[in-house]
Amino acid sequence: MEIAIIKYNAGNIQSVQYALQRVGYNAIVTDNHNVIKNADKVIFPGVGNAYSAMQSLKENRLDDVIKQLTQPVLGICVGMQLLCKHSEENNATGLGIIDLAVKKFVSEERHFKIPHIGWNNIYNVSSALFDGVKEDSFVYYVHSYYVEHGIETIATTDYIFPYSAVIQKNNFYGVQFHTEKSAEIGDRILLNFLKMK
Repeated sequence: MEIAIIKYNAGNIQSVQYALQRVGYNAIVTDNHNVIKNADKVIFPGVGNAYSAMQSLKENRLDDVIKQLTQPVLGICVGMQLLCKHSEENNATGLGIIDLAVKKFVSEERHFKIPHIGWNNIYNVSSALFDGVKEDSFVYYVHSYYVEHGIETIATTDYIFPYSAVIQKNNFYGVQFHTEKSAEIGDRILLNFLKMK
């Protein structure tokens, strides 16, 4: 199986590579349009600033490539957020594949620290992506922005309020948490994604 990790100006590519190796798969890190289009699975990672990440995609015309993909695609963290239509982070326009907005966490309650960092549970899981994953399993988050709830939400997390932990539209999946840092649950979700057709 050919797995492509999209190479662009966004952080956590190496840790995603290691996670794939941990579950028995190798991936190529590439910005080559043809390699990405012909891969069996595509992983779209990201940490950092949504606006600068989007600019990097546009410079290499990867934004158009991603929109055309028909195989399973997994966006992780900022990669998930860029699948959406708009982010409040520097007023960034996303790829618009999923018609949801990305918003900044705001709370006047001191016990809610922003960014949201650490383990939190996911619930209302509803997809083959979660085969073997129990309701209320814990995954690892690092983020200051969240994807609003919508019909594309296939798992939810509460932090200040409920928001989209995982979204899906057609062949595009997005996870807000870091699968590569979420221990056995993260590995299981990665494996489930890799088994999809």
